[in-house]
Amino acid sequence: MATPADLLSELARVRIARPAELLSALRISPPTLSRLVAAAGEQVCRIGRARAVRYARTRSIEGLGQRLPVFRVSERGEATAFGTLHLLWEGQHWWERPAHSSQHFTGLPPPLADMAPQGFLGHGFSARFPELGLPQRAADWSDDHRLIALARRGEDCVGDLIIGNESFTRFVAWEPEQAGREEYPRLAERSSIDAPGSSAGGEQPKFGVFSRGRHVLVKFATDASSGAARRWRDLLWCEWKALETVVRAGIAAARAECVDVRGWRFLEVERFDRIGERGRRPVLTLGALDDEYFGKRDSWTAAAARLLGRPFSLAPADASRLRWLDAFGQLIGNTDRHFGNVAFFVEADATLRLAPAYDMLPMVLAPAGETVVARPFEPSPPTGDNIDLWPDAAAWAERYWREVEASEELQTEVRAFAAKATGVVNALARRVVPAAARSSSPSGPR
Repeated sequence: MATPADLLSELARVRIARPAELLSALRISPPTLSRLVAAAGEQVCRIGRARAVRYARTRSIEGLGQRLPVFRVSERGEATAFGTLHLLWEGQHWWERPAHSSQHFTGLPPPLADMAPQGFLGHGFSARFPELGLPQRAADWSDDHRLIALARRGEDCVGDLIIGNESFTRFVAWEPEQAGREEYPRLAERSSIDAPGSSAGGEQPKFGVFSRGRHVLVKFATDASSGAARRWRDLLWCEWKALETVVRAGIAAARAECVDVRGWRFLEVERFDRIGERGRRPVLTLGALDDEYFGKRDSWTAAAARLLGRPFSLAPADASRLRWLDAFGQLIGNTDRHFGNVAFFVEADATLRLAPAYDMLPMVLAPAGETVVARPFEPSPPTGDNIDLWPDAAAWAERYWREVEASEELQTEVRAFAAKATGVVNALARRVVPAAARSSSPSGPR
């Protein structure tokens, strides 16, 4: 006679099964299946209802159990229940949302994958919270480790969600760290040790703070006199100028401001997933979306085409803007156009809208550790996927390089590189763009 252990063994083998499949595999009757499911208790998760019901074996995380409540924070800072995350066997998850579409995921749901501590601000997470018992390097974490971090110290993560009762309780009592610019050097020194602030990704040194009525991520370069430190200071200016150029081209970019304080250089970038002191907005990175639904991580241009179709329905205008950003980025030497550097707002009907551009800078100039290295700048000509907007992106890239060259705030080497880059982009455009098109003013995609 079949036992609860037999049921669990079969669910471990097949992961998720319909009742008919279990009846056949275990050679039991429907009443016996009901009895086995009841006897297994929380070790079995019932997915769906009526004829669509399926069963899955659960897994348990010590201190968290087999399921976690999910909360959503509105733009006004009000928190409401947003379903339950069921932890299933072999890293699967069932996000049960009674008022929305429930969904099964083979790994972490995309919003949770984005929320997990990562990048520079994830490096010191384990050291800051040793009581969680997490591996020292976030790169070594499993999804269960990420859930522990989110459920117990996840009150200030990217986006609008909070996972687990402990993190929700912390959110209720949470107040953002407020600081003026005069405190930035102290915060930068501290972040180099324990990386405080939000869990936003990226490897460049940064900290999060609430300054002058808005949440900002503050990138910084030290006051050291080394060549690498000077280069990073120049790159922060170059990033500010790149974001400004994107805005002038007619595309939204994160609001940024470059400031110097006591020899340090800081780039303040306003967070677009925050509104006021406690309000939040749902966002998803291109990386989280692509990992869950496509698994390609090829190029922003290729991804833009994929997202035009359902279930995403990215507007054609936004897809064009993303393709433009890809072309512009490679024309200004941004060699770090990875899928974590594009984000989308998630609308109420689950459609996507391109979020403001960020992390746009000529990484071709970035030091390798403490060494300033010379790299070739060889932008690609247009292809059939971007020929419609490449000329405009090239015109704005050429304008960008001219402004970098003209800036007296930058090191001679950077200005000289910009002068050569201007010529490279101009020569490439002359080979592929008619003279009449080159003579017109750049306008950006519409």
